[in-house]
Amino acid sequence: MARGGQNVPVTSPVPFRVIFVCTGNICRSPMAEVVFRDLAEKQGLGSRIVSRSAGTGDWHLGERADERTIESLSRRGYDGSLHRARQFTFASFAENDLVVALDRTHERILREWARDEDEEGKVTLLMAFDPNASTHDVPDPYYAGAEMFDSVLGMIETATRGLFRQLEPALRQPRTPRL
Repeated sequence: MARGGQNVPVTSPVPFRVIFVCTGNICRSPMAEVVFRDLAEKQGLGSRIVSRSAGTGDWHLGERADERTIESLSRRGYDGSLHRARQFTFASFAENDLVVALDRTHERILREWARDEDEEGKVTLLMAFDPNASTHDVPDPYYAGAEMFDSVLGMIETATRGLFRQLEPALRQPRTPRL
């Protein structure tokens, strides 16, 4: 079956596409993108997911992740050095299977941007995947020190593991290509 000018077998596994969204795409969402990708790779499912991130604003387009984000990730064994900030667009709904907001403000914005129920149905809150969370929001560490970045990364790791556990059974099943 042809897709995008290529012959793709119907049984070809199609990766599940997740995008994590925060404000400027330099602190929280890059952390979640990297952690989720790392989880999938460690479970042998790296080829079955595409993990991305974006911001609701355009302030940092093309910039690297905040240096404190890169350092915090590095302290825990992750590599965030290749990240470049991008903005969430209307096309991002079609390009992703799941849209994960890092706090309720982002969730509200994304739901407002959704053009129909299908797009709105893709939006979820990351902290919903941590049953022991005392908050619905991952706090923005931008105006804080390195300790806050480490704390935020810990929250993201816990919630992202919960998200991954929910998706893992489906990731292990073959998906049919999108036409």
